Amino acid sequence: MVAKLSIGVIVLLICTLSLLFSFNIGGNPEPSRPSKINVEELWESADSGGWRPSSAPRSDWPPPTKETNGYLRVRCNGGLNQQRSAICNAVLAARIMNATLVLPELDANSFWHDASGFQGIYDVEHFIETLKYDVKIVGKIPDVHKNGKTKKIKAFQIRPPRDAPIDWYLTTALKAMKEHSAIYLTPFSHRLAEEIDNPEYQRLRCRVNYHALRFKPHIMKLSESIVDKLRSQGHFMSIHLRFEMDMLAFAGCFDIFNPEEQKILRKYRKENFAEKRLIYNERRAIGKCPLTPEEVGLILRAMRFDNSTRIYLAAGELFGGERFMSPFRTLFPRLDNHSSVDPSEELSANSQGLIGSAVDYMVCLLSDIFMPTYDGPSNFANNLLAPVFIAREKGKTAGFEEAVRRVMLKTNFGGPHKRVSPESFYTNSWPECFCQMNPKKASDKCPPDNVVEILESRLESVGDSDSTSQTNSTVAGLER
Repeated sequence: MVAKLSIGVIVLLICTLSLLFSFNIGGNPEPSRPSKINVEELWESADSGGWRPSSAPRSDWPPPTKETNGYLRVRCNGGLNQQRSAICNAVLAARIMNATLVLPELDANSFWHDASGFQGIYDVEHFIETLKYDVKIVGKIPDVHKNGKTKKIKAFQIRPPRDAPIDWYLTTALKAMKEHSAIYLTPFSHRLAEEIDNPEYQRLRCRVNYHALRFKPHIMKLSESIVDKLRSQGHFMSIHLRFEMDMLAFAGCFDIFNPEEQKILRKYRKENFAEKRLIYNERRAIGKCPLTPEEVGLILRAMRFDNSTRIYLAAGELFGGERFMSPFRTLFPRLDNHSSVDPSEELSANSQGLIGSAVDYMVCLLSDIFMPTYDGPSNFANNLLAPVFIAREKGKTAGFEEAVRRVMLKTNFGGPHKRVSPESFYTNSWPECFCQMNPKKASDKCPPDNVVEILESRLESVGDSDSTSQTNSTVAGLER
């Protein structure tokens, strides 16, 4: 009954939105003031409303104990962003279970065909040092030496449930860890619930994502060089085109492709995702299909960007090729990617691998404007834009750009806003990972400036003064 009611609500919502947008585009609505867009303002930073990022603890946060309950291994699957969220979840899981985290493994071969691994793209020493107040981290599970004999600890393998609650880690996972001394959670993508009623746990996720996970120096240098070259000619925006085989197969958006392409997508979906009946028209109507390159171009044009706009494209291999890219290129000819800006040997060899993706991540982060084109369940703009594009395809083009502007003006343009389900915590970590400089509520107050000194003194007080030397020896062993 609940499922039927949920489906009914969704259908009703789709119909309502479709009617509204059809009326606005093809009907004769009452005169309303046009939505005003100032392109120059879009290039500026969003209004923060007095908020600033802050992921430091704001309440009692004891350091990891000298003895832990065992070792935690995880294998992070998926693309770079999915791997990053999995790493954040792994650190939090280790904290929850009072476990020692083994450096996360990246399942690079199945997705990227790239064996770089965690040590190949991330600054390991920085990762361990940044999180020393939160969890113990080692490069590998050490051998046990007892009675003159050396024994290897074999991690007990478990497949965690999707979006597992904290209780699962404190019962099932912890019990197995205490029994076997180490557990191996695989696969480990979306295996810890995002919504947790503990702000300090959420802030730990942010410390991992925005502070501890720093790419290796040569990747940072390469990314900054690309940004400098792009910015030398003025403003530039970055766009993450998710019109890629894996995302299209996952979303079940096949009908716009020819029979051979559909065959490829269906095969990929069958091999990589759970069986599920997906109907294209229904998926498209609720914004579950990634925007086509042309649709992205039409949105930008409606937002008053002209063909002189410089755009950096962050994407894997575009599925369907030039047939889908050509309309976008016609609208916005000044296009770049990491290979065109910096045709160095390293990027040429790793264009579609982890290093290429890491460079794209940093360029998007440092660009003047970043536009995602698909963001899974929290795809608010896509949900509202879908009826606009469907109406346009049916020939109702009058008022199209105005309808797009009205939708886009509801998206906050990067400003702080309350997270609403099913919006992802990793998409919008406000308010947990922000504080207000002139707070109205005590809970929004920024932490003291000497918070690091406080954490350091607590760490020393538990007799963990050897952490720095242990970190250095771990890193040295990994480098060797």
